[in-house]
Amino acid sequence: MPTYRDEAVVLRTHKLGEADRIVTMLTRENGKLRAVARGVRRTSSKFGGRLEPFNHVDLQLAQGRALDVVTQAETINAYGEPLLGDYDAFCVGQVMLETADRLVAEEREPALQQYRLLVGALRVLGQGTTDGPRPPTMVLDSYLLRALAIAGYAPALEDCARCGTEGPHDFFNPSAGGMVCVDCRPPGSARPRPGTIGYLQSLLTGNWVATRDLPVANQREATGLVQAFVQWHLERGLRSMHYVGG
Repeated sequence: MPTYRDEAVVLRTHKLGEADRIVTMLTRENGKLRAVARGVRRTSSKFGGRLEPFNHVDLQLAQGRALDVVTQAETINAYGEPLLGDYDAFCVGQVMLETADRLVAEEREPALQQYRLLVGALRVLGQGTTDGPRPPTMVLDSYLLRALAIAGYAPALEDCARCGTEGPHDFFNPSAGGMVCVDCRPPGSARPRPGTIGYLQSLLTGNWVATRDLPVANQREATGLVQAFVQWHLERGLRSMHYVGG
């Protein structure tokens, strides 16, 4: 069978038969990919532990009729290891994996930006930024905003999402697409605290330096806005989101 190589982040796995697994991955070159890992549930498997969620791996795969087959796997980064002792970070990581799985819907559809974003977010989650560590929920909010933006759902954080009137504006509404002016605001729109929207703008652009020293109340408010925006724009809610901050 013809073979090829790729890099991937393991998103999830499913049992297949007595000893195999189906591994769902987000790859660098081939988008989302499902492949069979034969014998990985046996204790004698040479690479079973490398094909677990969160792991960043270098793979060799053989083309198959229905599903390709993993023939080699080498660990590039074991991003799951630093998360095992941190419940909050682990739950945040699960949301990232589920989000990537949901946003890249079509298998083998090119998704290089989503792949790079996920790798970078998992690295920051476990190791922090060059400017120091960040709370897991902050890393998640940044990842969610940027992942949605890549998928075409970037929130409007300056001008009115409905009429385009130049901002800044005072109201935020997920169903409207972000910030809205007084004339366009739907009933029930939120009115964020001063500084919250600027904080979201920093998260969206990856400006980690600007996220320091923001009051906890603003961070929590921002997390609520991000989660409401995500829940609205995805067809189904993220199941793993319920465990974040619980």
